Amino acid sequence: MTGSGAWRKGTAAGMASEEEGTERSDGFEAATGDGPVRATTPRARAAEVRVAFEGLLQIRRLTNTGSGDPAAVPARWERRRPVRAVALALEAAGVPASVVDSSGQRVATGYRVVAAEPPAAVRVEWLGPHGAGAAQDEERALTECAAVLTRLGWEALLYRGPRQRRFLEVEPAS
Repeated sequence: MTGSGAWRKGTAAGMASEEEGTERSDGFEAATGDGPVRATTPRARAAEVRVAFEGLLQIRRLTNTGSGDPAAVPARWERRRPVRAVALALEAAGVPASVVDSSGQRVATGYRVVAAEPPAAVRVEWLGPHGAGAAQDEERALTECAAVLTRLGWEALLYRGPRQRRFLEVEPAS
């Protein structure tokens, strides 16, 4: 991470400023599965993810002041940015994200998080390069994703879609 903007964005203070509506485009972005190979080393990326996820948990502790464990319920920030929140949760758990090259071709197998209906919901798919076997691994991988998300207060339901491909529909638990 370089510059104070990148550090600040990955912390509770940086995410809180986004909560207040002053979204910034510099700094940390969770891997959604539609991005390129990261330019940072795996160790540096892991540190960035760790800081961002700790910030997310701190937001939960500070804003979820109702009953129960505040860290076990998605915060308003997450509910307003479910693609980013779900992608961060999966990346922090060590689940690999899919990767695309500059031409848009998938070059690595992993999760892909995209917006779904209703607006607070997301869809998690397991995708990879053509012929890489992602379809054979998707049930096991998506079940692992669902377990991660359920522990963090998300409801993740496994469905079978077109061409019999499985996907998760994820939304904040009620």
